[in-house]
Amino acid sequence: METRSAKRKKLLLLTSPENTESGDRISDLPDAVLHRILSLLPIKSVARTATLSKRWRSIWSLFPDLDFTSINQQPVDFPNPASINRTGSKRIKLAQGMDFIDQVLSLRSDLQTLRFRAQLTFSRLNGLIRCAVKRNVQELDVEVATNDYFNFPRSLVNCESLKVLKLKSRYPGFRLLPSGIMRTGFQTLRTLYLSLIVLHDDSSLNDLFTDSSFPQLKKLNLDACFGLKHLKIRSRGLEDLTVENCFQLNDLDVFGGKLERVRVASCFDAYSGESWVRIEARRLKTLVWEYNAITEGSYLEDLRLLDEAFVGFFVLHEDVNGEKLLSVPNFLSGISHARCLTLESNCVEILSKNNHFASVQHPFNNLKTLELRTGFNKHNIPAVACLFRSAPILHTLILKIVISDYRIERRQWNGELWNLSSSGEERYWESQAQALKSFLHHLKVVKIHGFSECENDISLAKFLLKHGKVLQEMVLCSGHYGSRDSLRRERLKSQMMGFSSASSNAKIAFQ
Repeated sequence: METRSAKRKKLLLLTSPENTESGDRISDLPDAVLHRILSLLPIKSVARTATLSKRWRSIWSLFPDLDFTSINQQPVDFPNPASINRTGSKRIKLAQGMDFIDQVLSLRSDLQTLRFRAQLTFSRLNGLIRCAVKRNVQELDVEVATNDYFNFPRSLVNCESLKVLKLKSRYPGFRLLPSGIMRTGFQTLRTLYLSLIVLHDDSSLNDLFTDSSFPQLKKLNLDACFGLKHLKIRSRGLEDLTVENCFQLNDLDVFGGKLERVRVASCFDAYSGESWVRIEARRLKTLVWEYNAITEGSYLEDLRLLDEAFVGFFVLHEDVNGEKLLSVPNFLSGISHARCLTLESNCVEILSKNNHFASVQHPFNNLKTLELRTGFNKHNIPAVACLFRSAPILHTLILKIVISDYRIERRQWNGELWNLSSSGEERYWESQAQALKSFLHHLKVVKIHGFSECENDISLAKFLLKHGKVLQEMVLCSGHYGSRDSLRRERLKSQMMGFSSASSNAKIAFQ
């Protein structure tokens, strides 16, 4: 009699892929699932699946996402689906990756995504894009280098299927079509990325990015717009905006009722005396403002929902004591509702000049996390203290000490002398204890990166330990410029652990 175990083994053998009429279970998956799997492979590998069977020829011919960015300039051996029959396959040699793209597109009737990177002529680029438009392309991602400037492909303007357009010129750049033509299309576009635009003949984009021209636009990225001086954006549906490497920009005017994220980097004419920025976005949550030249005017309006802000400036030597610096406090007043704030070292230095922080009109009443990147020298300690006073409910303080000029003298701490009398830095912080009462009664986490055996660093740490009523954690991370004397470091740790602490829960960690 056959046992139950033997029956089970026999059943498994009978139903195994090798003994079934259709052992290829992957081929039985729906087209959409197979397309999703194949989208994870290089395009050449996807093309070669056409030689497997009639089913796979169908999968390849209907494959909607064509990403040719993995194609190099080496000849490839590629099966031509149009030439494959039941008796065998005909293979062809492709001399260049662009030939491969032409061939694949010619066999498509419909297209969802097309991506490629290439060096080619403008006429060939235009031909590829017209071919993609005819096949109802939804996402077009192109990065090209040409021998000369080229014009924005006209066939894209009225493409009714296009939802995502990324057009990047490596060299030498491209020109937009006349604004009258550009404004007539893009009715379905949701994402637009343009890089290396040449605008010397028309320095303004004030009439392009509007609701009528881009009614469904959600994300806009403008990179390296040469000659651009005036940029106005009036798109109520826009949610994400990035403007970068526009060095000649004079004014930026942004209004967006649904705008949630704005990033502006390496922009504005540092030598212009009339530059300004205006941002009105009541739903804005994230503002990244990095390495921009200081503008004459800053008007940030209605940013009550701002969650995080990153602020840094590019400062010319002639601006160090100039009137331009007065716009920085106005800029900070505009982001006073932020819950998380990062200030680059130039910001702290600017606020230290002529007591500019006194011009900040609004305290950071919502601020929970503050990160300062600073040289933390004697002259900017008052500005740091002003920032603390303006953040009455701060929970986490992150201080990153960056010494860009190692010639700057930072006096080392002498524990033996401190036992006899307080230093000037310590006396200054003690004088601020009452003004910082709310700050000290909310601060729970302190992290100091680049911590060294200097009076500035230790006096602040000692002050926060002594007066931080609810302090829970202080992490001190040594910098590469700290003492290499391990004995001195251990003695410093021992003495700091002996400092009096206002919070019984405070823990000090050294890294």
